[in-house]
Amino acid sequence: MAAESQQVGTTRRRVKLYTLNEERQWDDRGTGHVYSTDNGSLEGVTLIVKSESDMSILLESKIQTDTAYQKQQETLIVWAETDSHNLALSFQEKAGCDEIWEKICQVQGKDPSVESTQEGDESEDERYEESISDTGPGAISTSPVLLPPCEVSKLPQIAEIVQMAITTPVKREQLALEVENEGYIPKLLEVFRMCEDLENKEGLHKVHDIIRNLILLNRTPLYEVMFSEDNIMDVVGALEYDSNTDQHMQHREFLKDRVQFRQVLPMTNTDLLNKIHQTYRVQYVHDVVMPTPSVFDENVLTALNSFLFFNKVDIVTMLQDDDNFLQMLFSQLVEESTDDSRRLELLLFLKELCSFAQTLQPVNREMFFRTLSNVGFLSSLEVILGFEKEQLRQISIDILALAVEYCASAIVEYILKEGQQKSEDDEMLINILIEQIIHDTDSELGLAAQITGILKMLIDPDNAIDSTSSSKCEKNDLIKFFYKHSMHNLTAPLYANTADGKPSRDDYKTAMLLSLILDLITFCLERHSFHIKNYVLNKDLFTRVLILMKSKHSFLALTALRLIRKVVALKDEFYLMCIARTNHLKFVVDAFLLNGPRYNLLNSAIIELFEFIRVDGIKTLVTNIAEVHWPRLEHVKYVTTFRLIRDQYEQHKQLSDDCTSVTATPGSAPLDGVRQRFRRDDRSPDVDEEMWFEQDDESDLATAVPELLRPEPNRIEQNFTKKSVNDVEDIVTAPRIFSRNSPIQIHLRTPLPLTPSPPPSSPNSSPSTQADVKGPIKNGQSEVVSENTTEAQTSSSTCPQSVIGLVDYPSDEDDDDDNNSDETQSKRIRLENPS
Repeated sequence: MAAESQQVGTTRRRVKLYTLNEERQWDDRGTGHVYSTDNGSLEGVTLIVKSESDMSILLESKIQTDTAYQKQQETLIVWAETDSHNLALSFQEKAGCDEIWEKICQVQGKDPSVESTQEGDESEDERYEESISDTGPGAISTSPVLLPPCEVSKLPQIAEIVQMAITTPVKREQLALEVENEGYIPKLLEVFRMCEDLENKEGLHKVHDIIRNLILLNRTPLYEVMFSEDNIMDVVGALEYDSNTDQHMQHREFLKDRVQFRQVLPMTNTDLLNKIHQTYRVQYVHDVVMPTPSVFDENVLTALNSFLFFNKVDIVTMLQDDDNFLQMLFSQLVEESTDDSRRLELLLFLKELCSFAQTLQPVNREMFFRTLSNVGFLSSLEVILGFEKEQLRQISIDILALAVEYCASAIVEYILKEGQQKSEDDEMLINILIEQIIHDTDSELGLAAQITGILKMLIDPDNAIDSTSSSKCEKNDLIKFFYKHSMHNLTAPLYANTADGKPSRDDYKTAMLLSLILDLITFCLERHSFHIKNYVLNKDLFTRVLILMKSKHSFLALTALRLIRKVVALKDEFYLMCIARTNHLKFVVDAFLLNGPRYNLLNSAIIELFEFIRVDGIKTLVTNIAEVHWPRLEHVKYVTTFRLIRDQYEQHKQLSDDCTSVTATPGSAPLDGVRQRFRRDDRSPDVDEEMWFEQDDESDLATAVPELLRPEPNRIEQNFTKKSVNDVEDIVTAPRIFSRNSPIQIHLRTPLPLTPSPPPSSPNSSPSTQADVKGPIKNGQSEVVSENTTEAQTSSSTCPQSVIGLVDYPSDEDDDDDNNSDETQSKRIRLENPS
């Protein structure tokens, strides 16, 4: 175990484990240390990779004698466990790769100098050969591929051999090994230069075909030779002479003369410079020089894609580890002595670096952006956003969008720290972004629209927590910060433009800006709960939004309508009461009537809103529409929506009247002070309902609603009063009445006499049938309470002093057996004299 720990601790054994996903991209599975174990024989050698963070096993793979292992780029070992499971080990040091490669070759009995331990899938090739006759023109030779000497006169023969070899897997492997072992590519490029000097067009066309087919072999060792600094320009030159086109392409001229490499900052790392040059040229070959692959050939150049992928990873990693380089970059970005052209070059370099970082795995990508944030990334962007040059601000927003998309939690943490350190709201990043939205000079507000998307990702509570960060921020921290320091800045144009009850400015650009602001407010209404409610209540937000329905721009009116539609869809009683009590639907009805008989999008959207209210049975708004707006809408006959809303209201009203009629019993005198207890049946309130009715008299919502939201008297089922626990016993519980759409439980305060009595002699002795409703609606439940206690007490006082019966019903079980027994019923009556 000690020897094993020592092996794991060596840096030369430090590796990254990659797996190839279904999209043919390499996924990073973690970093660890690799070592081999055996059971005393070469048949049982296993490669094990243990994580360097928690020592868990990332990989345990037995070295099979028939598995094809490939050594690539001197620090990569690639193999396939199955047909769909490809693995790769990327070593930190070449020595570690060589050591593991020797162990693999030793198990398979191969020379460690080879780049591949297998020559191909022999069983597949044998099956393929068995399906073809051993004689005739279709027969395939099992002899190895042998290339003739690389000479100008042999080019047609070489081209034919290469073309035939790439058709079968075995021949492809044999050809690749022959090219690698014989050092054929440098010799072939030498022949190319001779043909070009002699202007031998036929020879140049043959070289083009040979080089293109060698690239299609999809072998990383060949790519390393062809795309090296000494050979890549000759390879590009050979690919210029395509026999299928008459036009001679000038790829080398473009790469040498037109493309200029600019070092924005001095780079002393030679390996980094070579990687940058190589990556650009190989990317050019992949995108421009090579023909566009068809749908069936899209996976032909997987090795070339992997070659580019690992190059980009190396570039980003080397720059990320160079702290001095990054600090120099951000310091020059904010220096006053830096001119705009120089600052533009620095920003373009930073943008390209962030684009390269997109190829990293999620964990490494997030680590990259956090590293940038630690060296002044975000503070530099804040400074640049304050410059007047629009191009600088546009590039800064592009860079910030990448950072927010891949590491939003780091940006959130920076904003919260900034709020603790800075006293001026205007200097904070989130307010700088809002200012860019408001003062965007583009007529189409393209930059403002992009920033709006950034703000949505920032204020989304789901993006506020980072599981990998040691300093986690709570979900609500940024939300509190936003409503305290930034919400008033965002809504300032809305309140300024609607101060007079109509849009003061109604030009196209202002309408576009207000549309973006309403879009953000809609997002807040959907994603935030408590804070946005306070803002709606204190700032009368809905009124200001609906004023915009008077705009001449249909898209702005539709945006305001969409906000209200989203609010109604939430079915939050707080919002519904605000809309009903302050008569916000008046703006919608006004816009509908002003639109007239025109059948357009605004007309359809408004009708859909009312149809949604009707179908979902939102009683608060149904009542408001029927009582307040029906006289203005009853003439609309081409849709039945408004008539059905009126009918629905009448049904609710009739149901309420039927319920309140139970409060009066003709021909009987009311009794006061009677305590009766009804049995609990299947319709009894559940635990949540019981808890709600036992709350305090004054709710937080009732204390927060201003006078404009106070309930109107004598309005049935619009406001509800909650009773305390001590008052529950004074309520005689009547049978519960349920509507078809919601489980509304109605409790009536009414005494029920035990014995019939003659009709009262005076009007004061009859119980009132009117009920006044108080208290907020909650969870679709209501409690109707009669307030005619004075009349009840008066009538009670006129009753003669007689025996009063208290009925005590049994439990449900006893009731099922004795419900129809008069004898049993009489036994349940207890008589007592009133005190």
